[in-house]
Amino acid sequence: MTESAPPVGLSAKQQLVLTAERLYAVHGLDGVPLRRIGDEAGMGNKSAVQYHFGSKQGLIDAILLNRVEDLTRRRRLLEARLPGADLRRVVEAHQLPLMELAEDENCYYLSFLEQLVRDVHPLDKLPATHRDSERAYYARVGALIDHVPQPLRDIRIHQASSVCLHVCADRHRMRRAGAAAAPFAVHIGQLLDTLVALLATPPSAETLDALAASRFEQPAPRALP
Repeated sequence: MTESAPPVGLSAKQQLVLTAERLYAVHGLDGVPLRRIGDEAGMGNKSAVQYHFGSKQGLIDAILLNRVEDLTRRRRLLEARLPGADLRRVVEAHQLPLMELAEDENCYYLSFLEQLVRDVHPLDKLPATHRDSERAYYARVGALIDHVPQPLRDIRIHQASSVCLHVCADRHRMRRAGAAAAPFAVHIGQLLDTLVALLATPPSAETLDALAASRFEQPAPRALP
């Protein structure tokens, strides 16, 4: 399937954001000149990105903000209906909004986000509402897997989010390529099974021994947008 242009009727800034999301997702963060983004977004001004966003970093921040606000809002709606101690439901409420993006063939956010994660790109300019949501998620999940010692607990929560991102990004690429993919309900159910197992499985004696023998500072949780 060929790459698609953003829908018509959007503002110049929206056209640039969606075009950059697509091009960065497909070609990498270092594989797309800013001028190309402006050209493919239909901008006559050769410096359109600099005019609207100031720099490449400003454009990347705008791509994140374009998706993160809706993701955080939907997560809050789903979390408002959560039972108190159901790990699967807690994980689903947080991850489902991201999973759903794989079903939109014209949304390239998942593959774009993979590029940011791969490059360990700074994510310190995300809205406070998103950071608060992520901290609350770590605390909520951590309380439900308190049989797993720290720092393994936070490591697992981050790994589960990473698995979700990469599996869903792969699904998006498969769907765009016309490859067969599991029905959405099967995909979601199986992925949630995997994430819950990753989070809740008791650590092995080998892992606990390695943890006891190690000397390292617990890394701060690095939330995914």
